[in-house]
Amino acid sequence: MDSHRKLIPFLLLFLIQLLSSGAEARHLLRFRARKLFVFGDSYVDTGNTMKADSSAWKDPYGETFPGKPAGRFSDGRVLTDYIAKYLRVKSPSPVPYQLRESKPEHVKYGMNFAFGGTGVFNTSSPYPNLTVQIDFFRQLIKIKVYPETDLNGSVALVSVAGNDYSYYLHTNGSIQGFQSFVASVINQTTRNLIRINELGVKKILVSGLQPLGCFPQITFTSSFQQCNSTFNALVDIHNTLLNQAVAKLNQLAKDNSTFIVLDLYDSFMSVLKHMSLKPCCVGVSSGFSCASADDNNVKKYSVCDAPKSAFFWDLLHPTQAGWHAVYNKLRKTTALQQLHYH
Repeated sequence: MDSHRKLIPFLLLFLIQLLSSGAEARHLLRFRARKLFVFGDSYVDTGNTMKADSSAWKDPYGETFPGKPAGRFSDGRVLTDYIAKYLRVKSPSPVPYQLRESKPEHVKYGMNFAFGGTGVFNTSSPYPNLTVQIDFFRQLIKIKVYPETDLNGSVALVSVAGNDYSYYLHTNGSIQGFQSFVASVINQTTRNLIRINELGVKKILVSGLQPLGCFPQITFTSSFQQCNSTFNALVDIHNTLLNQAVAKLNQLAKDNSTFIVLDLYDSFMSVLKHMSLKPCCVGVSSGFSCASADDNNVKKYSVCDAPKSAFFWDLLHPTQAGWHAVYNKLRKTTALQQLHYH
């Protein structure tokens, strides 16, 4: 007994030193998600789109990671991969819903229901919108793939809405009606977040909208020299309403539920101060895009020499290096730090 008492001061000293070291303490105490469930669009999709009709399954996508096309809309890793890393989910990244039967060993770590091109509402994409993605999740819970009691320590990542606004503008939606449309997108997003929470997930990350006015699809008119302030002002409307909606959800939250906004706008803009707006992979002419080929399967695109130095991979999506830089900004924010401790 006396020897144990003598040990106590040394143990206390050790703990104090450990806790004061910061990085080591965070590593030990950081919340470890049992599972990660992902919903949304191409920014978080890791392989749900069909190979026959998606550029993400064609060269040169995936050339940095995993070394071949694998359904990610980038040359390598996307936001999902970095959030999974941050949460220390045991699987490298949640298995795509479409591949769940071919990779059953990964199902226990969560699942990715996101499909490239989709939105909160229906878009030009043939794939399921956010509501239907959550329906898939609900069905898996219903058949006990994920017992409700096992969801408390899980995290959901939701990244959606960019395609809703693109579709709205491409189908002659008016600027005058834009604010009303944004409100409908936010209202439906809020309902979807509540639904995920009611299914048992207590910690829900939702991405704010990225600066659409900085996308190469828009900035090509300025030879990729400057962002379009009009588009970014529209994005600001969305992000303001989203933050207000999430703040209200947290006021009403029960059972230790937490809703967290990931500020993609500021993290993108912060990184873009030091990186070019010019995309790495482009079509050889206006009729082609990244991964295009002619009828003889001759490639009709070019890839920059150093994807690691480029922020944008194609006209819409970051490179792995771009996502990594954004992730490095995000993990220093209070948003992600809310997940540090269980």
